[in-house]
Amino acid sequence: MSLRECFICHVQAIKAGFIPPILTSNQLIHIYSKHGLIHEAQKLFDEMPERNVFSWNTIISAYIKSQNLTRARALFDVAPRKDLVTFNSMLSGYVSADGYEPHALELFYDIKTAHDSKIKIDEFTVTTMLNLSAKLSKLSYGTQLHCFMVKTGNDKTGFAVSSLIDTYSKCGSFKEAFQVYKGGGGLVDLVSKNAMVAAFCREGEMEMALELFWEEPELNDAVSWNTLISGYQQHGFLEESLKLFVMMGKNGFRWNEHTFTTVLSACSTLKNLKAGKEVHGWTLKNGLNSNTFVSSGIVDVYCKCGKMKYAELVHLGSGRNNSFAVTSMIVGYSSQGKMAEARRLFNSLAEKNSVVWTALFSGYLRSQNCDAVFQLLGEFWEEEATIPDGLVLMSVLGACALLAALDLGKQTHGYILRVGIEMDEKFFSSMIDMYSKCGDIAYAEKMFQKVNVKDSVIYNVMMAGYAHHGHESKVFRLFEEMLQQGIRPDVVTFVALLSACRHCGLVELGEKYFNSMTESYKILPDIDHYACMIDLYGRANQIEKAVAFMKVIPIEHDAAIMGAFLNACRLNKNAELAREAEEKLLRIEGDNGARYVQLANIYAAEGNWAEMGRIRKEMRGKVKKFAGCSWVSVENGVNTFISSDRSHSKAEAIYATLDRLTRELHETGEAFL
Repeated sequence: MSLRECFICHVQAIKAGFIPPILTSNQLIHIYSKHGLIHEAQKLFDEMPERNVFSWNTIISAYIKSQNLTRARALFDVAPRKDLVTFNSMLSGYVSADGYEPHALELFYDIKTAHDSKIKIDEFTVTTMLNLSAKLSKLSYGTQLHCFMVKTGNDKTGFAVSSLIDTYSKCGSFKEAFQVYKGGGGLVDLVSKNAMVAAFCREGEMEMALELFWEEPELNDAVSWNTLISGYQQHGFLEESLKLFVMMGKNGFRWNEHTFTTVLSACSTLKNLKAGKEVHGWTLKNGLNSNTFVSSGIVDVYCKCGKMKYAELVHLGSGRNNSFAVTSMIVGYSSQGKMAEARRLFNSLAEKNSVVWTALFSGYLRSQNCDAVFQLLGEFWEEEATIPDGLVLMSVLGACALLAALDLGKQTHGYILRVGIEMDEKFFSSMIDMYSKCGDIAYAEKMFQKVNVKDSVIYNVMMAGYAHHGHESKVFRLFEEMLQQGIRPDVVTFVALLSACRHCGLVELGEKYFNSMTESYKILPDIDHYACMIDLYGRANQIEKAVAFMKVIPIEHDAAIMGAFLNACRLNKNAELAREAEEKLLRIEGDNGARYVQLANIYAAEGNWAEMGRIRKEMRGKVKKFAGCSWVSVENGVNTFISSDRSHSKAEAIYATLDRLTRELHETGEAFL
C-alpha cells in the first residue's frame, strides 16, 4: 500500500466514523513512520481503542528509526506486552546510536534474565551484541558471546559466522577471525566470505584477500568487489584499485555510490585528472552524480588537480548544501592561495569541522598572511569549544616563525604544554623551526634534544637553523650523526649543507657534498642546490668556477640561478660577466626592481657610472619600487611600518619618541668628541 492509498483509506474511515481494525491501524502506523510522518503515526496510535504487541513494536520502531531513543524507551517501559522483537528493536537502536552503549549492555542483561519463556536470546540478539563488541573494540565481550553462541547453537548460520569474523577482526584478533571462517566448513556462504575478505583487507593482507576473492568467483557480488577495491585504496594500492574498478564493470557488476566514492578518492590522492574525468563521466551515465558523497568526491578530485572552475561547476550543479563538497572547495582554494574565495565558502558553513579550519589556517600561512592566521585563531577560540588540533597550532607556529615573533611563539608553546597536547615529530619540527627563525637557536637545540625518535625532517630543520645562525661546524656534525642513525638524507638536507659551506667558504667540501648527491644518494639537484654552488664560488672569489658551473647546469637558468650568478659577479667586481648576464636576467624578471638595483650596484662598484645611470634610467617606468617595510610585535599585535608612512594610529607619539632618541644619541656622541 502506497502513502497516497493510506491517506485515502484513513480519510474514508474517519468520514464514515469507522474504526479500523488493529491490523489495518498497525499497517497505517508502519507506513506513516516509514515516510517520516512520526506525528501522524503517534496520533493514530493514541486513537486506537485496542492495541496488540505488534502495535507497540511498530510505534517503538518508528521512534528508533527517527533517532528519538528517549521517546522509544519511554514507550518501551510502559508497553503492557513485550516480546523478543520489542527487546531486539530497542537493543538494535541503542547499539546503532553513539553514547547509548551502557543502555545496550543493561538491556541485554534484562533479556538474558527475563522470566518470560517467550523472551529468549536468538541469533539477532547475539549478532547485534557482537556489533556492539566490534564498535567498542571489546574482545572480552566478543569472546563471551562466542561461547554463548556455541552453547546455544547460534553459531551455525552465515550471518552468525560473518558477525563473529567481523567482531574478531575489528578487535584486532585476526587469527581468531580466520579460525571462525575455516571452522565454518561447508556452511560458509557469501556473507561469511565477504566478511573474511574485509578482515583480510583490514589487516592489510591484500594478497590473501585477493586469493579468497577469486575462490568460487560465482559467489561474488557487488559487496565483494567494493570491499576489495576499498581495501586496495585504503592501503595505498591506488592504481590496483582503479584496475579492479574497471574489471568489476567488465564482469557485469553494476557500480554504486560506494564504488564511485572509493575510486574518486583514489583519483584524488593520485591527482589523476584523466581518470577522475572518466569516473565523473561514468557517474553521469549511472545517474549517481547527484549523490552527496559522489558529488563531493568529484569536487575533491578537481580541487586536488587544481581545476577549481570544474570543481565550482560540479558544486553548483549538486546544490550548495553539500558540506563535504564545500570542505573540498575550501581546501582547494586555500592550496592555491585564493583566500578570498576560501573565506567566502568558510563563512557560508553553519558548522565548521577541523578540516576546514586547518585548510584556512594553512592557506593564510602559505600566502604569508600572518595577521590573518592570528585573527583566525581568535575566531576559533570564540566559536569552538574544543582545543585546536595539531595542524592548526603548527600553522600558528609557522606564522610566528615568519614574523620572528618569539613572544607569540613562546605563548603558543606554553599553551600546548598547558592543555597537554601530545607532540609528534611534525610538531617538534615546527617548534624547532619557530625558535630557530625567531633567533633563539639555543632553545631550538633544546627542543631537538627532547625528540626521542628523530627523522630526516627533524634533522633538516635543525641543520637549517644552525646554517642560518652561522654554526657551520654543528651542521656538519649533525649530518654525520644523521648518517650514523641510518637516516637517508634528502634534497632539503643538502640545501642546509651547501648553505653552511657557502657561509664559511668551504669550496672543496661543498663540491664533495654536491657530487655525493648523484653519486651516493641518487638525488637530482634542483635550483636551490645550483644557486648555492654558484654563490659558494662567488663568495670564495672563484668566479671562473662559477662560469664553468653555469655551463653544465642541465636545467634552464631561472631568476634564482641568474641572481646568484650576478651576486657572484658583484662580489668579484666583474662587470663584464654581469653585462653578459644582464639581458637574460631582465628577460626573466624584468619587472623586479631588485634586479635593476643589483645590476646598478655591480656597475657602481667598478666605477662605471655611465652604465649605472643607464640601468637606473631603464628601471624608471618599467617597474614599481616597493617601499621598505619593517614590523614589530607588541602586546599580541603586529605593528607594520613603511618608509615615510604616518598612517599608524600612534604615529605622532612614535615619531616624537624617535626624535627624542635621536637628540639623545647626538648629545651622547658630542660628549665623546
